[in-house]
Amino acid sequence: MAYYTASEVQYIDQYVFEFLQVEIAQNTLVVTLNRPEKRNAMHPPLLNELAFAFAYAHHTTAIWNILLQANGPVFCAGADLKAFREDSTSNSSTIPAPTEKVLIGEVVRRCLKPCICKVHANAYAGAFLLLANASFVVAEKGVLFSLPEVKRGIFPFQVMAALMEIMPGRKAMEWSLTGRSVTATEALEAGLLTHLAAEGQLDEVVQQVLEQLSFASPSAIRMGMKAYRKLCIINTSENQAYLSDMLQQTLQTQDAKEGIMAFKEKRKPIWEGL
Repeated sequence: MAYYTASEVQYIDQYVFEFLQVEIAQNTLVVTLNRPEKRNAMHPPLLNELAFAFAYAHHTTAIWNILLQANGPVFCAGADLKAFREDSTSNSSTIPAPTEKVLIGEVVRRCLKPCICKVHANAYAGAFLLLANASFVVAEKGVLFSLPEVKRGIFPFQVMAALMEIMPGRKAMEWSLTGRSVTATEALEAGLLTHLAAEGQLDEVVQQVLEQLSFASPSAIRMGMKAYRKLCIINTSENQAYLSDMLQQTLQTQDAKEGIMAFKEKRKPIWEGL
């Protein structure tokens, strides 16, 4: 599922990231977009690094969550269209090229670990593909969101499709057709955001989300996310049989056995993510 195999990403600390900052905080992989001079616009080298980091989280049992954030005055300006039209290279990144082209919308979708997007500043265009596919999106109240492609003679086709999975189609179309600025409050009401933080409270709200996730079984979450992704592409008639099979698989995990035993013993479970 991920863009890189488990063997390719297991020694992540031996690689150099040029456009991301990557660190591990307990069971969370913290990934920071770090191309502020270009408003964190995504070009092929950055996308390769992003896919590599998310693949590491996907394949690594000790990683339970991903926190995606950004440096600079803009969270992300979407795709760097000029870089995609021209040959864009990296001077210092040692991340290997994947075997297939990395698609922005698939980077988050292919990782079966919860992704929390921490949006401290405005987000535009293709950045919506990261937000729409994340498990949680936390933004400060003053942040704005917009799809300005139509004002550039382009149309956000992929973004529109991603938004239609999380909000009414008419609302997704309206945002795509007008390119207007959407407030964080409106984005929350529409479903793009899951949490809205007051000014200066962004870190606190993100930590609350991570704390809530820490009480849940990592393996149960992984199986649930796998089922969710599958349900998005299979026919409704197949849902119940598929979900029944997924439940049986989940019950065989060590976390499930630990969770049931801890409930019987009236204690806090000790998760291993297995």
